[in-house]
Amino acid sequence: AVALQDHLVRSLSLNDPLNNRKSYVSPKKSTRKTKAVSKIDTGVKKPTPKKTLNTASHEKEYVIESRSKPLTLAQKFGIIDTPNKPLTEEEWARLKDKSNERQDSSLPCPICQEHFGNQQQILLSCSHVFHRTCLESYEKFSGRKTCPMCRKVEYQKRVIYEGSKINRVKCAIKIQSAWRGYVVRKWYANLRRTMPPKNPLLRQKFFQAKLAEITDTLVSSVNTDVDAFLADIDSSVAASRQIMSLADTSYDARLNENEWKKIQVQALRRSTLECPICIAPIEKPRASTSKSKNGNSKQLVILSCSHIFHQVCLEAFEEFSIQATKVCPVCRSHYVKRKLDLAAIAN
Repeated sequence: AVALQDHLVRSLSLNDPLNNRKSYVSPKKSTRKTKAVSKIDTGVKKPTPKKTLNTASHEKEYVIESRSKPLTLAQKFGIIDTPNKPLTEEEWARLKDKSNERQDSSLPCPICQEHFGNQQQILLSCSHVFHRTCLESYEKFSGRKTCPMCRKVEYQKRVIYEGSKINRVKCAIKIQSAWRGYVVRKWYANLRRTMPPKNPLLRQKFFQAKLAEITDTLVSSVNTDVDAFLADIDSSVAASRQIMSLADTSYDARLNENEWKKIQVQALRRSTLECPICIAPIEKPRASTSKSKNGNSKQLVILSCSHIFHQVCLEAFEEFSIQATKVCPVCRSHYVKRKLDLAAIAN
């Protein structure tokens, strides 16, 4: 009974109240004299050697050897089994393969539920894997050395880096996918710039963009003064207008009687009923008289463009017009005017 009680006390990490007393020992003062060493500061920093990280040596697996506890009375008498012997490398390899078959390193840590990443892992003798910091915290705050998964007691621990290897593979895959995506997008953009699409609407936009690009290239390559260029255009347009106005007036001045008769016939065929300026009615031609019943009919004027107006209306329009040359109020063409006698035409 005493042996079993001693074993339970030690396995449960319970303190014996009788052995909890500690004798007070006064701290000894050190009598060793230290020599003062003078240092001269030259102001020049010594070059620090660069640290090169060797992955093979940095990720070397090793077994964490815990201090072996002394055997209890129950273990000495054979009542309780003695602790297991340290595992060999072959046994650790089999445990590691068993853990890899379950893909424990690819899954999150069972304690913190986060991926292992580049942190150290602990492989227990029961083939379960945890973060090293998580397992040490669990052992510290639980007060027991039992597996958080299967509750195995007195396990052995080994540091492995399977999660770090998997993390490097994932990072390499992400880098490769990002680079390949960049290359493909660049190739596709170049293809869109060089090959016209088959869709008619997209094809039209493609050639419009090409034309705009060529135009911008030409404009940027030519160094001209825009103001001088626009001034030349204005002067050429003004000269063209002057030449056309002279041509129109010279043509109108050469109209003979036959041409005027044709213009009058064309105007009568149009059957204009009102003056385009004052919107007042125009009297139809009569054989007897050219005056209306009221005796106050307005004098009519016909233009070389075959439009008919009241003489008073046309003179008022010409007076208030701001243009240098005379243009027809209807068709805006240069004209030569002539009085129109509807009675004579009717006869």
